[in-house]
Amino acid sequence: MIQEGDRIAVGVSGGKDSITLLVLLKQLQSFYPVHFDLEAVTLTMGIGEFDLSPVRELCKKINVNYTIEETIIGKIVFEARNEKNPCSLCANLRRGALHNVAKRLNCNKVALAHHRDDVIETFLLSTLYAGKIQTFSPVTFLERKELYLIRPMIYIEEKHIKEYIKTNSLPVVPSPCHVDGKTKRQYVKDLLSDLHRDNRTVKNNIFGAIKRLGIDNW
Repeated sequence: MIQEGDRIAVGVSGGKDSITLLVLLKQLQSFYPVHFDLEAVTLTMGIGEFDLSPVRELCKKINVNYTIEETIIGKIVFEARNEKNPCSLCANLRRGALHNVAKRLNCNKVALAHHRDDVIETFLLSTLYAGKIQTFSPVTFLERKELYLIRPMIYIEEKHIKEYIKTNSLPVVPSPCHVDGKTKRQYVKDLLSDLHRDNRTVKNNIFGAIKRLGIDNW
C-alpha cells in the first residue's frame, strides 16, 4: 500500500475512524522502512455546526499539514437536489472533491478510513440493495485521476478503533450530516449486531467469504 516517496492525502472527516487512521499513519512514519509524507484533508459540507479546531490542534501537535476545503456538498444534496436517498450522491461528490484536493497537494495516494466492519456492511448493502457481490477494495487505482486509493485499516474491527480513541483521548468531531445514524448502512449495522448476538462468528464468516471470493482485488 505504501511505497518509497509516496505523498498520501488522508481523508479526515473528524470522526473516530479518520482520526485514528491519521494518528496511526503518523506513528507508522517513525519506523516504516520507506519514507512517505502525509497531508490531512477535511471537506466541509456547507451545513450545520462543524467545529474543526480540535482536528486542527491535533494536526499541529503531530506535525501534519492540514487543509480544510470548503464545499457546499450538503446544500447540493439536501437543498438543491432534496435527495430522498442522499448517501450515494454525497459520497460521489465528496470523493471527487477529495481527489481534486489530493492532486492539488501533489499527492499520489489517498488514504481512507474504512475498517473491517465497513467492508462487511458494504458487502451486505451491495448484495441486498444493488444485487452485486462487491465491497471496498484494499487498493484501487483511479486511472482518470492517476491516484491510488488505499484503505490501511480494513483488518481492524470498529470496536478496537473505539477503544483506541478512548484510551488515547483523541478528539472526535460530530458529523453535521442531517441523516447521520438514519441510513441503510445504519440499518445493516444494526442487523449485523442482532445476528452477532445469535451467532458470534457471523462477521468472521462474511469477512472470510469476501476473501475467499477474491472480489475487487481481495
